Parts: sequence; C-alpha cells; structure tokens
Amino acid sequence: MKKIVRISFYLGLLLLCVVAFCDTLVESSSQGCVFTNLDSVPAKKTALVLGTIYKTGQGYVNPYFKNRMIAAAELYKAGKVKYIIVSGDNGRVGYDESSDMKQVLISLGVPEFVIYLDYAGFRTLDSVVRCKEVFEQKDIIVVSQKFHNQRAVFLSKVKGLEAIGYNAQDVTFRQGYVVLLREKLARVKAVLDVLVGKGPKFYGPKVAIGNA
Repeated sequence: MKKIVRISFYLGLLLLCVVAFCDTLVESSSQGCVFTNLDSVPAKKTALVLGTIYKTGQGYVNPYFKNRMIAAAELYKAGKVKYIIVSGDNGRVGYDESSDMKQVLISLGVPEFVIYLDYAGFRTLDSVVRCKEVFEQKDIIVVSQKFHNQRAVFLSKVKGLEAIGYNAQDVTFRQGYVVLLREKLARVKAVLDVLVGKGPKFYGPKVAIGNA
C-alpha cells in the first residue's frame, strides 16, 4: 500500500512538473507578441479569429465568443487588418461556428466581402496550420482571449507563421476558472502535438485572400 501511495505521489509530481513546463514554454514564447491596447497593435493584412460556441446550453451568448467578435471588428475599423478569417468547428449538423462569427461581425459593421470562412478549424492547431497552408497567410493577427492567444502564437511560431495576438476582453475568474484550468492541459497537448508533428484534420484547396 505504501508503495502504491509513493508511486502515485511521484506520478502526480511528474504531471505537475510537465504542466508547469508546458505552461511556461507557451507563455515565454509569446512574450511581447500579444497586445491588449489596440493602438499598440502593428497593422497586418489578415486577422485569424479563433472560434468557440456562440450560445451556451442555457441559450445565452457566450461572452468569449461575443468579446472575440468585438475585438476583430475593432481591428478592422481601426485599419489594423484588411481581411478576417473566421476559423471554427463545423463538424456536425446544425453546428457552424464560422458562419455564426461571420453574421455577428457583419452586424458589428464589418463588410461581408472581407470575411473568409474556415469551416475546419476544429482545434487551434488546425486553425493555425490551415491559415498558412490553405489560406496562404504567414503574417497574421490572432484574435482570442489572452490565454488562448498565447497558445496560438506558440503554435504559429513552431509552424512557420509570424503571428501576434490581439486580446479580446476576458471574462471574470468566477465565470472562466474552468476554462483556465482546461487551458493548462491544452498547453500540454499543444507541446505534445508539436513534438509528434501533428497536423490538421483536413487541408483542402487553396483559398486566395484579397489580392493574395
């Protein structure tokens, strides 16, 4: 029994060390590359907006989604980007993050013709790699909350993109502590994916952005 407890302790300690290492690696790799102040954001051709569910199970608009759309609209209206790729999950009938993002951006005053839809952004890794390989964009502004932008910038750098992040407004700790805990594990998964050379689920034909 003591042996089992001792092994469990060391395994738990190892797991904590792995989580801490991956968390630090992701955060340090994005140092100086994520921005909260709009005026400080360098202008680039394209923004990549990372998807999430539009409405919660209770029928309320997801604040993560709402704040990302507001941030993306801010970038466009400030002249920081010319085009926007909305990358989300469309993996089942009746669920379409990308189309939801497009409609909300239009309602916020972003012209439809500057919005490009990526229906196969199932994960952050997929969104980043498809942005480079399918949409042929290698110098982008990623739009999400800060914790998510840090991971997206980390993945972008590894996958050969020049990326910065524009931080959408976050939610309160009480609202989002579960998401923050999940993010720690997501960072471990991101590092493991990099180590094994994981790619996106789908690629597909090239899509020209603007004048390409």
